[in-house]
Amino acid sequence: MTLTEEDYILKLIEEGEHIHQDFKFAISDARKIAKSISAFSNTEGGRLLVGVKDNGKIAGVRSEEEIYMIEAAATMYCKPKVTIKSNVYRVHGKDVLEVIIEECTQKPIYALDKNNRPWAYVRIEDENILADTVLLNKWKHNKKEENVIITYSEREKHLLDILSANGELTLNKCSKSSGITRIETSRLLADFIRFDLIEQVFIGHTFYFRIK
Repeated sequence: MTLTEEDYILKLIEEGEHIHQDFKFAISDARKIAKSISAFSNTEGGRLLVGVKDNGKIAGVRSEEEIYMIEAAATMYCKPKVTIKSNVYRVHGKDVLEVIIEECTQKPIYALDKNNRPWAYVRIEDENILADTVLLNKWKHNKKEENVIITYSEREKHLLDILSANGELTLNKCSKSSGITRIETSRLLADFIRFDLIEQVFIGHTFYFRIK
């Protein structure tokens, strides 16, 4: 059975907010929306439903200005600019704007703050989380075309042994326990993730690393 436009949106709203979907009651700040676009672009893609409250109640898009602000967020406040797809649906007599953001193949996508400083975000469950330096290093290496060979010296073995013995550790704890600088530890952890030796998890609003 083919869904009507109204049924399509209502079905999405029933899902609630999750890693691929975010509700926005209204758009008042294009820079804040740029954070959501950055997060979806850097993760698995997703959609914004504008004109929908956090509880799923339909409020409707208030004006065409909100649509323009979405475009501004994607083209002016995302670096590099992001191509988005937008559709307006009529639901319960009100307009709901669906904004579709594809996952970017060349990460990261940054969102510019009020001082035009770039910050990259990722989508974890139903939140936009600031990417840490390990993720940034991972993305940086992924952009390089040449094959990367990881060296396995005593330093790398020492860090892996610490992770193996202690379970989940933060970046700072990895650095302190290994005696390796934080910058170099971040690079090593990024390499370990790329070679599927460890995984990064997010617990209690903190990134941790553990042996796979």
